[in-house]
Amino acid sequence: MALSSTIQSTLLRHHHEIEAALQTVVATVARRTGTQETDPFYGQIQYHLGWVDANLVPTKNNMGKLLRPTLVLLAYETAGAGGRANAGEAESAYLQCALPAAIAVELTHNFTLVHDDIEDGDAERRHRPTLWTIWGVPQAINTGDGLHSLARLVLWKVLDYGVDGHTAIHLADLLDRASLTLTEGQHLDINFEQRLDISLPMYLDMIRRKTAALIACSTEMGACLGTANQEIVHHLRNFGEATGIAFQVRDDLLGVWATSAESGKTPAGDIYRRKKSLPIIHALAHASEQDHQSLMAIYQQINAINAYQVETVLNVMERTQTQEFCRQFLLEQCQLAYEALKKVPYLTNPLSRHAYHDLEVIVRFIEEAAH
Repeated sequence: MALSSTIQSTLLRHHHEIEAALQTVVATVARRTGTQETDPFYGQIQYHLGWVDANLVPTKNNMGKLLRPTLVLLAYETAGAGGRANAGEAESAYLQCALPAAIAVELTHNFTLVHDDIEDGDAERRHRPTLWTIWGVPQAINTGDGLHSLARLVLWKVLDYGVDGHTAIHLADLLDRASLTLTEGQHLDINFEQRLDISLPMYLDMIRRKTAALIACSTEMGACLGTANQEIVHHLRNFGEATGIAFQVRDDLLGVWATSAESGKTPAGDIYRRKKSLPIIHALAHASEQDHQSLMAIYQQINAINAYQVETVLNVMERTQTQEFCRQFLLEQCQLAYEALKKVPYLTNPLSRHAYHDLEVIVRFIEEAAH
């Protein structure tokens, strides 16, 4: 979907600082530890991040929304930025202690994307060939592992900006636990591909792990850097988890009903891929016996799904009012995010109020898919 000017402003607010820090991390590590023989390894990382083309020549491509690192920084600001945003300092100097955590989260996210592309057999990401289609599966796995290692290395840079050792260790623990949890979620998602008995609680457990865990980690890490007030940390983590669930439900809605102009992807792409997302789970649970048999036959067949069968699935979803259910479910998840944010104790400084408003904007953007 096209981004409105309001959400664009929110996501672009710290975009430059995040991208510059990412580029510095990769370039610094490549320069310190790399050799001429390992340059292609770092080139593959740069390709995935959109900085070079398949010949490793510098270019400029879409890095994605950078949602997770943005949430780290917005939660950090909402929580008070540790009192570091003082008058007289450079405009973004206060961000320096939080940027390593933001970069660590983004590199962790990208490690999962590289591996997901292999596991799902996806040949394209952000309108470019995926890593594994160019350099092969073994090298793509290795690149994903490299991204994960870089994430762990950069996180410790918080110590260089005055963050105490106890907090740094806690941040590392949060990121490691989130990494394990999202890997559990991917395990469940892969298992679900061969099953048609997925219930709504099973689906929610899967997306809470696969998608919401890292987003909740993002807001919790930012909050921990911004304040010692555990009430604020708790509510911002809950906000992140609810937002993460809503974000995945939004993707599920768009994966079936968005037009190509809205999503940049094939309409009903999740049906063609037989993805076990919320719409098909609801349709299977509420279809008539005849419709249920039709869905089972289509989703169990060996051959690829054709356009006629996609239309059959969409008709069943219409009869089961699946789109309406998914929209209402999305609104409920967004409401949980709003409620968690409202519980964050009110801070009067302008930076915290601006960031609080930006968090609301992100939820409103997610919520738009329900209308």
